[in-house]
Amino acid sequence: MSALLPTPGRHCRTLVEEAVFTACRLELMALKPGNVHIHAEGHGMTVAQFLDSAAAIAPILATPGRRVGEAILRAVEATQGVAGCNTNLGIVLLLAPLAGAALCRDKGEPLRLRLARVLDGLGVADATDAFAAIRLALPAGLGEAPQHDVAEAPRIDLRAAMATAADRDLIARQYATAFADVFTFGVARGRSALRRGASAAEAASAIHLGFMALHPDTHIARKHGAAAAERVRDQAFRLERRLSTGPTFGSHAGAARRLLAFDRALKRRGLNPGTSADLTVACLFVLRLAGELPAGPWPPENNRRNLIEPTIARDAQCLRSTRLWSAKLWWATATKSPTSISSSVRAAVPPKPPSARP
Repeated sequence: MSALLPTPGRHCRTLVEEAVFTACRLELMALKPGNVHIHAEGHGMTVAQFLDSAAAIAPILATPGRRVGEAILRAVEATQGVAGCNTNLGIVLLLAPLAGAALCRDKGEPLRLRLARVLDGLGVADATDAFAAIRLALPAGLGEAPQHDVAEAPRIDLRAAMATAADRDLIARQYATAFADVFTFGVARGRSALRRGASAAEAASAIHLGFMALHPDTHIARKHGAAAAERVRDQAFRLERRLSTGPTFGSHAGAARRLLAFDRALKRRGLNPGTSADLTVACLFVLRLAGELPAGPWPPENNRRNLIEPTIARDAQCLRSTRLWSAKLWWATATKSPTSISSSVRAAVPPKPPSARP
């Protein structure tokens, strides 16, 4: 896993910057139930806001010599400037140490070994900046913590502070475990999907649904409670088992229909598995650095919104059809529970998503 892993040189910063943007863009291209993506926006946010946020944070996270906490704060400030809301706090919290590790000037070492050293070097100043970034982003359902609350000045380093929240927040847990879920589950899952012939967007979808099925999403848990998060996890687990029966994830007949139905059901109930999406971006970033994912349009142009649009007429038509079908699906499922959606739309024939292979 070292094909594109940065080593000291003039192109290191550019590679990391491109990898940040590519990971964020690919995540938006994937069918991810409950999240914002090109097939269906939601939760009062748009694809353009997420894409603008990605272009804003990429150069900040790729700046050599910047402390992790400072990078987090600067990236969140930049996001507020272009999006006006919290589109990517979790992404920034995950990518800041990963990008710092990729920029380390220790030639030839695996990325995760570099990452462990970055995490060990986090200090109280990093915690101060990260806490300020969290307060600025004001994530939904933040609440209060019994100790080391972000509303107070930190007394311990950022990794130690994250460890105190590891049992209730999956992003915090990555700091405590050297990103174990990212490397041992998500990256491995994405690599397996790619080696079996999945497209980049299909691999992203497989990673995302896998995280949803593996853990109750902590973003849902903060906003709606542990019981709601567990119900969504169980629904994702059952859907994943159904979609994994073919040679590749999503090759099962009706995969797009089922993913879109689940997506609509979650959004109708205001359930956003945002932590699963954030972890997906971190995995895509690692896979891009390893050379296992293709680069997207780079560098970003001033009119960044155009970068998400398909460049082939066939894909553009397919995208319009997918959105139209998704709108029709809303009427077919508005009064149905998530478990009965598939029977209510069994006769529907959705279009292939833009990522589908002919």
